[in-house]
Amino acid sequence: MGDALAADRRGVSSVVGKLYELAIVLGFVGVVTAALYGSAVPDYRTATGVEVGDRTLATAATRVEAAVPPDATSLRVEVAVDLPETVAGERYRVRAVNDSTLVFDHPDAAIGGRARLALPERVVAVNGTWESTETTVVAVDGGGDDVRVRLVGR
Repeated sequence: MGDALAADRRGVSSVVGKLYELAIVLGFVGVVTAALYGSAVPDYRTATGVEVGDRTLATAATRVEAAVPPDATSLRVEVAVDLPETVAGERYRVRAVNDSTLVFDHPDAAIGGRARLALPERVVAVNGTWESTETTVVAVDGGGDDVRVRLVGR
């Protein structure tokens, strides 16, 4: 009876077969995961980042333009601007250049842009920078033909 049990290896072959099947499935899942994270997921993340970056820049420009009130002899206005903390998982910056343009700077070169501001001629200066992790505010000072706009981060 002991010799009959020692020669019977049918139970071992089914276990080995299942282990081979498991190895094949895990290998397939690993290859598919590597392929997605190697190309498809980063491309999608960049494309999504470009869209979110464009919308963020458009929102910032709209809020800056709306912060300048109608003619006044003297004014001091502060308007909070709600922007996302990250775009495509990274921090970014919005800065004013040339007294008429907002620039969206992002670590990913594919994400970014410029928006020309439509402001009244009485606005003589637009300057400042917003970091995405800060509380962002548009500060408008002056009056008459000397109105100044600042991007303030707190």
